[in-house]
Amino acid sequence: MKIYFAGPLFTPYERGYIDECAARLRADGFEVFVPHEHELAQSDTTPDWIFAKDMDGLGPANAVLALLDGPMVDDGTACEIGIFYALMQSDPEKKGVIGLLTDLRGSRGESTGVNLFVAGCIQATGGEIVSSFDDALTALNRLRGDQTPDSI
Repeated sequence: MKIYFAGPLFTPYERGYIDECAARLRADGFEVFVPHEHELAQSDTTPDWIFAKDMDGLGPANAVLALLDGPMVDDGTACEIGIFYALMQSDPEKKGVIGLLTDLRGSRGESTGVNLFVAGCIQATGGEIVSSFDDALTALNRLRGDQTPDSI
């Protein structure tokens, strides 16, 4: 199954966490498109180039894993979630969006930063918002059709 990994990629910490998660996904047999693996290698990026490259990843993806951490959902990530939802309307190979929200503000009952429209879009894809990478991996395996003890 092909995963598009959406999330903020502007700091070394954000990219590092996404890289760690992508490595675990790949070890579990997923094919993963990580935007910054392509975009940071390009020195003269333009909005047109970024959009085309990301669409090259979103188009063939079967699912999106979206990192939702931060005071609010990254605007590019929200856009990628919405585009994937739209693509799902005509492509039965698209399985859903899993939102990964590890931000402590959510677990303490503070604002999660997830706009209700974005959360609704994730739910409308048949996806869900989870609070750990392990839960995200379980959810992606469920979308892939893997039978785990929890899903039997």
